Amino acid sequence: MADLTLILGGARSGKSAYGERLAQSSGGEVLFIATAQAFDEEMAARIRRHQASRPSHWRTIEAPTNVAAAMGREPAAVILLDCVTLLVSNIILQLGDDLEETAAQTAVNTELDALLEKVAACEGHWILISNEVGLGIVPDNRLARLYRDVLGRANQRLAAAAAKVILMVAGLPVVVKSD
Repeated sequence: MADLTLILGGARSGKSAYGERLAQSSGGEVLFIATAQAFDEEMAARIRRHQASRPSHWRTIEAPTNVAAAMGREPAAVILLDCVTLLVSNIILQLGDDLEETAAQTAVNTELDALLEKVAACEGHWILISNEVGLGIVPDNRLARLYRDVLGRANQRLAAAAAKVILMVAGLPVVVKSD
C-alpha cells in the first residue's frame, strides 16, 4: 500500500499550505487533485489563490467527485488531494433535497472505497486534506448536521487507513498518528 498522510484542521488552520509544503519537500513529481467547484465569484477567487500558490510544474486534475476514475493511471511520486471536505460536500449535494443520511453515507463510502483502492494500488505518497468539523457547535439545520456527521465518519475512515495523521492548529502541525 502507498504511504498515506491525512492532514486535518479547521478553516484557515494552514492545512493546504502545510500539505503543499510537504508535497514540495519530497522533491518528486506532484499530482494535485482539486475538488473545489466555483459556483460564485468568491469561490472562484479562492480557487485562483490556491492555484497561484502551487508550483506551476505540478500536474492538476480537477475532480469534484469520482477522484479515482478521474486519476486514471496518472503516476506521480506524490498525490495531493485538496480537499476531502469539498469532495464529501459535492457528493452530498448531488443527491438532491430529500436526502437521507444512509444514502449520503453510502454514496460517500462508495467514493472512499474507490479512493482507498487507488491508494493501495499506487506506490506514491498520498496526502489528503480535510476539515475537522466536529469541534464546533451542533449545526442548526438538518443538512449541516448530516454533512458534519458524514464528513466526520469519512475522516475517521481515512485516519484509520493513514500511516500518519496531522492536525493543524493555528498553522502548526500536531502529529496525531505516526506508524
